[in-house]
Amino acid sequence: MALNLRQRQTECIARMLNLNQPVNATGMANEEVYKMLIYDKYCQNILSPLIHVQDLRKHGVTLYYLIDKERNPVPDVPAVYFVQPTHANIQRIIADTSNLLYDSFHLNFSSVIPRPLLEELASGAVNSDSIHRISKVHDQYLEFVTLEDNLFSLAQKSSYVQLNDPSAGDREIEGIIEKIVSGLFCVLATLAVVPIIRCPCGGPAEMVASALDQRLRDHLLSKNNLFTEGGNFVSSFQRPILCLFDRNFELAVGIQHDFRYQPLVHDVLGLRLNRLDIQGEKGGMKSYELDSSDPFWAANWSLAFPEVAGEIESQLAKYKKDVDEVNRRTGGTDGTEFDGTDVIGNTKHLMSAVNSLPELTARKQVIDKHTNIATVLLGEIKERSLDAFANKEYDMMARGGIDQKELLAALKGKGTKMDKLRFAIMYLISSETINQAEVELVEAALRECEVDTRAFQYVKKIKSLNVSLASANSASRSNIVDWAEKLYGQSISAVTAGVKNFLSSDRQLALTRTVEALMEGKPNPEVDSYLMFDPRAPKPSSGSNHLKGPFKEAIVFMVGGGNYVEYGSLQELVQRQQPVRHVIYGTTEILTGGEFVEQLALLGQKMGLGGAPVAAPTQ
Repeated sequence: MALNLRQRQTECIARMLNLNQPVNATGMANEEVYKMLIYDKYCQNILSPLIHVQDLRKHGVTLYYLIDKERNPVPDVPAVYFVQPTHANIQRIIADTSNLLYDSFHLNFSSVIPRPLLEELASGAVNSDSIHRISKVHDQYLEFVTLEDNLFSLAQKSSYVQLNDPSAGDREIEGIIEKIVSGLFCVLATLAVVPIIRCPCGGPAEMVASALDQRLRDHLLSKNNLFTEGGNFVSSFQRPILCLFDRNFELAVGIQHDFRYQPLVHDVLGLRLNRLDIQGEKGGMKSYELDSSDPFWAANWSLAFPEVAGEIESQLAKYKKDVDEVNRRTGGTDGTEFDGTDVIGNTKHLMSAVNSLPELTARKQVIDKHTNIATVLLGEIKERSLDAFANKEYDMMARGGIDQKELLAALKGKGTKMDKLRFAIMYLISSETINQAEVELVEAALRECEVDTRAFQYVKKIKSLNVSLASANSASRSNIVDWAEKLYGQSISAVTAGVKNFLSSDRQLALTRTVEALMEGKPNPEVDSYLMFDPRAPKPSSGSNHLKGPFKEAIVFMVGGGNYVEYGSLQELVQRQQPVRHVIYGTTEILTGGEFVEQLALLGQKMGLGGAPVAAPTQ
């Protein structure tokens, strides 16, 4: 049975909402209890893509509030708390128990509550004589946001900046790695699987792999561990493979413009937690949900935008044809939308028409939704020449460069400042060698458009550093390497890989190619150097690259920020493979190209590179 992260996390939340009592086959408790739900902002984001208001009602939740809001006492009702284990949340829970806000308190923490915080909670409850009101305390291991069956984010902001900050000390880096490991441990605990871990040598990916391996080993020493139910998956081909990568493995994908529906909606319209707010036809804002419950989105999210526009036309024509058929069979007027007011004819046809009305109405709502989204997208595409940026960037990566006139014309043409900056950085990454005169022309064009160039300067610094490494003699090389590794981790060579590391002839991402090779488990020069960690094996075998496989299931995790382009590419890989395989994609945070470039700009600012000051990235 394929791993389904969304389903597993939803089941865990349903059990939590039912006071951690077993639920029946429908996901409901056998005995309904009316209750309150209290959550913090992070846990609200966990719930948002999975549980709707009507679902909360089904689970007996009558009222729900953010923990930091003022709330009135509801003395006869139990309260379910779902929060991160932080000092502020513990203090608020102590205050709520002291003030006798609710009859009983069922405390659920999104990840393991550290012992000092647990002692703080116990001490506060004892001092206020309210400890008898705390029914249970649970570690839920749910500290990640599942957006689709095969897509999750740890929602850890600015991790790329934190991991690549030249001023960051060892303690800060270790703290960030530990936070990522904790999130990944939650994902694996929810799926109840202990994977084989593979990663490239060096950089954040290896640090996460090593720490996660140790965390799993320590946990598996416990007899009643979280993976007991998955303990029967002993042979390697039945266990999934966890492939860890660092954003610097394929920097360009985080920056490029993409012309497929889901990445375009995310990049241009700001898709967040599967929700979208856009301008409606009559001036007001419209809010839409885009997930697997939308049949059009589920079928077409991976298509290029022109194909989506064609599919909308096709669906609309089919809808009109079906309406005409209903009207014809019931004696209505051809060409008018069926609204139930013009129904005559025999009872059989009348009943058929009535039964088809809800389905037709639902179809029309979906068509109208995607027509509105496509209309707004088309306006942005025309105004900013997004199709031209996407095509030129692809050509640059495929050819290893671009004609100078075409390059400068694009920078002086349509597009926002951010579009032009992203295009200029893509030019830098795609070029195998730096043409200093051409780069100066690009910088001048950016300054002319009043573009903040710090992100450009940061990538240029990495490129020039790589050239220095290539030409340095052995005596000076070690000093440069020491400094470079402190500053950039493994990004020095990775960021300059350009054509070789970006696209193969079939437009496949290097990430997808590498995951395919790792899942095969056969000798392959691209992945032979990758480290392997098996938390179930004796310690000496970890860190070796002894091959195991093939693997039917993979979890791919991008440290430092991921995107819908990579997610789409991995799902395309799954669809074309025989026998059928399964890939889950996760990342520290899902970023648009603009948001990722803002993080590059912050790094440029920290290094004192030129350009205007930059605010911290927001999401």
